[in-house]
Amino acid sequence: MSENQEQEIQKKRIAVIGANSFQNPLIQKARELGYETHVFAWQDGSVGERTADFFYPISIVERDQILEKCQELQPAAIASIGSDLAMLTVNYVADRLGLPGNSLACTRMSTNKYHMRCAFQRAGVPVPGFVRVEPETAMEEVKKQGLRLPVIVKPTDRSGSRGITRLESLEGLVEAVRFAAENSFEGRAIVEECIPGEEYSCECISSRGIHHCLTMTRKYTTGAPHFIETGHLQPCGLSPGQMERVKQAVFAGLTALEVTTGASHAEFMVDEAGEVRIIEIGARMGGDCIGSDLVPLSTGYDYVRMVLDTAQGREPDFTPIREPVKAAYIHFIFGEEDLKLLERFRLQAPEKLRFVSPIEPLDRGPVVDSSTRYGYFIATFDHVEEKEAFVGR
Repeated sequence: MSENQEQEIQKKRIAVIGANSFQNPLIQKARELGYETHVFAWQDGSVGERTADFFYPISIVERDQILEKCQELQPAAIASIGSDLAMLTVNYVADRLGLPGNSLACTRMSTNKYHMRCAFQRAGVPVPGFVRVEPETAMEEVKKQGLRLPVIVKPTDRSGSRGITRLESLEGLVEAVRFAAENSFEGRAIVEECIPGEEYSCECISSRGIHHCLTMTRKYTTGAPHFIETGHLQPCGLSPGQMERVKQAVFAGLTALEVTTGASHAEFMVDEAGEVRIIEIGARMGGDCIGSDLVPLSTGYDYVRMVLDTAQGREPDFTPIREPVKAAYIHFIFGEEDLKLLERFRLQAPEKLRFVSPIEPLDRGPVVDSSTRYGYFIATFDHVEEKEAFVGR
């Protein structure tokens, strides 16, 4: 093979970090666009092992091994969607290879809730009161900081509702902090004031430091104590004025985190007075099929392609690929009631079902975080009220 031929092939190579079902849309989109996909993940039978052109059984945390292979491959881009852990490796490898991506400083802030809140504070972005703690000193630090109850205890560096507890009093604080720390990669926890109100997220794409809001999402959860997501809905139902205030706060947060490139998922609360408080921002696409499935359905935008575009230093393409639906919804399976709801869709409105994932046996074990839910389905509606009639508010 000539040097020119090899260079042309390199221009069409994409390295993807992660191979599970939430990463598969990225692999499929890259292949659809004619790219040669090189996928890295721990080998556990995930779908991406089969859909990739080339699969490497290297854990996504083994960034130096992945870097070594990518130095050999010289891909045109490296990317991932929906995983904070994967983005640590994506931006590390991109930095070493001189590929477009967010800086290592941005990665450090956007994947650690404590560093993130410190960056928000410095930039004047509205956040709840918080303190980083360890089990041995948690009670003393929370009292010293004067945090108002109730509080949320979280790992500093995990997503997917892992290790989260809400406390109405300080009773059980040490146990909650220990639970969060056990779920943290760095073994630490953060305690923050619980903001009353509804929870939402804002889905964005950034290019060369310019941020674009694609849509906003309403979040449904199990509530206290662990707040595991039960579903997501687009559009979110906020007024145009509220959405404009959200955009201003989110864009300020993205800038504070030094996000310049790629997708982002900002979680925020809106209280009864209409005030916006940023909970956290991930410099990656939202998981739970929010970015890969709901955004294209509700906006017509090809969000996954935008990730590939910006990973190569190109401007994202905002040309709609489809006519948007009026409402797009994902519902997760927790138990028998959810299976009954799915059966109701199948019997009464099968045309509204867009996708049903494989459903695991309900006797597999309890749902303790997002990764242990039994499955999900995606539905679309002619209006939000129709969703509420089927599923509830």
